[in-house]
Amino acid sequence: MAFWSSTSVFTSKVPRKILFMFTLSLSVTYLFYSLMSCYNSFQFQENYVYQGRLVTEETTFVTLREKLYSTSSQVYLDEEFVERTATEQTIAVSSVRNSVGIDERTAGWVRAQAATTRSAAAAAPGEPPEFSTTDSELRRAVNCTSDYGVKKLPQAIIIGVKKGGTRALLEALRVHPDVRAVGNEPHFFDRNYEKGLDWYRELMPSTLEGQITMEKTPSYFVTNSAPKRIHSMARDIKLIIVVRNPVTRAISDYTQTLSKRPEIPTFEVLAFKNRTLGLIDASWSALRIGIYALHLESWMQYFPLSQMHFVSGERLIIDPAGEMAKVQDFLGLKRIVTDKHFYFNKTKGFPCLKKPEDSSTPRCLGKSKGRTHPKIDPDVIRRLHKFYKPFNMMFYQMTGQNFQWELEEDGNSPGSRD
Repeated sequence: MAFWSSTSVFTSKVPRKILFMFTLSLSVTYLFYSLMSCYNSFQFQENYVYQGRLVTEETTFVTLREKLYSTSSQVYLDEEFVERTATEQTIAVSSVRNSVGIDERTAGWVRAQAATTRSAAAAAPGEPPEFSTTDSELRRAVNCTSDYGVKKLPQAIIIGVKKGGTRALLEALRVHPDVRAVGNEPHFFDRNYEKGLDWYRELMPSTLEGQITMEKTPSYFVTNSAPKRIHSMARDIKLIIVVRNPVTRAISDYTQTLSKRPEIPTFEVLAFKNRTLGLIDASWSALRIGIYALHLESWMQYFPLSQMHFVSGERLIIDPAGEMAKVQDFLGLKRIVTDKHFYFNKTKGFPCLKKPEDSSTPRCLGKSKGRTHPKIDPDVIRRLHKFYKPFNMMFYQMTGQNFQWELEEDGNSPGSRD
C-alpha cells in the first residue's frame, strides 16, 4: 500500500507532458539501436553470400564444364574413343567464361546450393559439408540456362551415304570443340518421325553459343520423305553427303551384310536378275543406293546446292585433312582439325585419329570397319561400272564436281575396304 501511495504522489507531481516525452525518447533510442543491429547483421550476411557466391560460381563453372564437355572431349569410334586435346577444351571453356555472365536464375541456383550445403553442415556438425548437386539437378541447370547450353535441333546433318565414310567424317568432326554431335544414328526422319520434334531434340547434346549441333543418319539420303520433313524442321539447315564409287560402295555394303549373315548368296548372284542377259537388279538396295543422281533429285526440290556439301569418300581416305578443311569451311568453323589429327593405318587401310601432341598409338574405327572385300568376278565389276556410268555423269553435272570414278574400273581403289 505504501508503494502505490508513493507512486500516486510522484505521478501527480510530474507533469504528464514530461512523462510522455521521456517515454518517447526511450522508444526512439531503442528503435535506433535495433535498426543499427539489423543493418550490421544484414551487411554481414550480404558479404557472406557474395563471397560464398564467388567461390561457388567458380566451382560451378568447373562442374558444368566437365558435364558439358564430358562427351565432346572424347571422340567415340565404335567401342573405342579418341580424347580431344586439353588445350582446345581449355580455350573453348575460357572463351565461354569470358563472354557470358551469370543471370538471375543461375545466381539463385548457386545460392540454393550454398544453402543446401549449409543445411547439411548444420545437420551433421561433426562431418565436413558435401556438395549435394545431383546429376538431374545439374542437367536442369544446364538445359534451362542459355549461358551453359541448351538442347537444340541440329543445324547440320550428315544425310548419306551408307558405307561412304560417314562414321569416319563424324568422328573427325567431333574432335572440333565447336561441334556437338549424337554418337548413334537417330533415324528420326525415316523411322521415328511420329515421335515428334521434342523427342528428337532430347536426343541432342547440350550446346553453348557458337557451337553446332549435328547428327548423322545415312539412310536419309535414300528416304523419299526425308527431304520434305527436314525442310519443314529447318529450311536453312546444312546437309553433308559423303559419296563413294558406287561399285565399291555396293561391294562394301555386301561385305557388311555377309559378316552378319554368312548364308546369303554371292554378290554376283544378287547383282543380276539374269547374268546371261546382263540384266542388273537395280532394285537390290546395295545397288540402288549408288544411283546418287536419282536420290539427289528429290533433295534439290527442297534445298539449293549452296546448302549441300559433297565429300569424296576416296579423298577422305587419301587426304583426310584436305577434305576436313572443306567441311569446316562449309560449316563456318575455324580450321582446327588438321593433318596433325590423322595417322594412316596400313593394316586397316584408312586414317586413324590422334591427338597432335600425343605420342601414344592412334585410335581407329572399331573392328566393324576395315574389312577386306571379297574377291568379285572382274566381269561383274566391269558391267556394274558400265551400268553406273550414265548416272555418275548426271551426278557430276548436278553437283558441279567430277569424282572420276570411271578411273577405278579395276576395283582396286583406295576404298576397296569396308
